[in-house]
Amino acid sequence: MKAVGIICEYSPFHNGHLYHINKIREQFPNSPIILVMSGNFTERGIVSIIDKWKKTEIALTYGVDLVVELPFVFATQSADIFAKGSIALLKALQVEYLVFGSECGSLQPLIDLATIQLQHPDYDLLVKKYLKEGINYPTAMSKALMTLTKQTIVTPNDLLGLSYIKEIIKQQANIKPIVIQRTNDFHEETLENTIVSATAIRTALQNNQDIQPYVPEKTYTALTQQLYFMKDYFPLLQYKISTDPRIFQYQTVDEGLDQRIRKEILKHDNLDDFVKAVKTKRYTYNKIMRMLCHILCSFTKEEASKCLEPAYLRILGMNQVGRKYLKQLKKEVTLPLITACTETNHLMMDIEFRSTCAFASLLSLKEKKAIIHREFIKKPIIVKEK
Repeated sequence: MKAVGIICEYSPFHNGHLYHINKIREQFPNSPIILVMSGNFTERGIVSIIDKWKKTEIALTYGVDLVVELPFVFATQSADIFAKGSIALLKALQVEYLVFGSECGSLQPLIDLATIQLQHPDYDLLVKKYLKEGINYPTAMSKALMTLTKQTIVTPNDLLGLSYIKEIIKQQANIKPIVIQRTNDFHEETLENTIVSATAIRTALQNNQDIQPYVPEKTYTALTQQLYFMKDYFPLLQYKISTDPRIFQYQTVDEGLDQRIRKEILKHDNLDDFVKAVKTKRYTYNKIMRMLCHILCSFTKEEASKCLEPAYLRILGMNQVGRKYLKQLKKEVTLPLITACTETNHLMMDIEFRSTCAFASLLSLKEKKAIIHREFIKKPIIVKEK
C-alpha cells in the first residue's frame, strides 16, 4: 500500500488545504494519506490558533488517514530543521510520496537549486559572506543562489519545498516529491477569494471579520470556540524575560540580541511594538518570534543539541485506513510508536509537555488542567468509518 505524505500546520485548516487533499485523492485514489503536523506551536514561532486535537479531528474529517505529531523541537525552528524532522518521520513511516504546495508549480527548478545548495563548493562560503554583511539568512541564501545560478527563490512554500528536497537527499529517503501549484500568496492578508492564506484568516479573526466562506464547516465551528494568539502571551513573556538574566541560553536567542530584548521588553504594551523595536536587518520577524517562542517554553540550546533526530512517532489520530496502514508497518517501524507522553521518558517529550503547559497557561484553571491532562491520558482520535 503506497502512502502519500503531507507536512502541514493547519493553523487553521482552510479551503486551500482541502483543495490540496482533494488533488492528492484524485492522483492517488487508493493510497493512505499520512499527515505530519505541528502541534500547539508552529514554524513561524507563533502559537497554533486552535489546539492540536481539534486540528487532528478536522484533518481526519476532510480526508487525512493518519496524523502524526511533529515534535516541538522541530516544529518551531527554521525551515531546514522543520524539514529535517518532518522527512525523518515520513521516512520512518515508509511514505513513498510527499505532496506540497509550490508557488512556482514546478519540481525540477527546486531539485536543481537543492542540489546546488548541497554540492556546490562555493555555496556555503557565499552565504557566510553575505551574512557578514549584516543581512538575514533567507536573504543571504537567495543572494548566494542568484550569484551561482542566476536563479533564486523567495516565496515561502518554494523555500520550504527546497528544504524538503534537501532532506530527502541527505537522509537518502525513498520519497518522491510532487508539487501542487498554489493558488494564493502565503502571506497575503486580504480576503479576496474562497482560497486564502492561513495568515489572512488569522488576521481576519483578530479583526472580528467573517471567515466562514474561506474554511470548511468543521474548521468554522472550531474557530467559534477557544482561539489562541501569540499577542495574548506577551505579559508572560514580559515577566519571563525581565526576570531571567540568562535568556541567551534559550534556543535561537543570539548572545548580544538578548540584551536588546531585555532592554526593550518593558518599554512596550503589546507584542507587535516590541518585535518592531527588536527587529533589525539581520533578524527577520519569524526569527524574532521563534526566539520568543523558545523563551516562553524554556527550550534551551543544550536541550536542542540533544534532540537532533526524532525519538518517537506520536500518533494523534487515524481512521480505519490509517489504522490498517499502521498495523501493516508496526513490525518494521524503527521508532517507538506512542500515543501519550507517559509512554516515553525522552527529553523530546519532556519539552513537548512543557510547551503544552505554556500553551495552556492563559486558560482558566479547569481548562488548563484538561489540556495538560490530555497529554497523559489522551488516546489517538479514532474515526471508525472513513
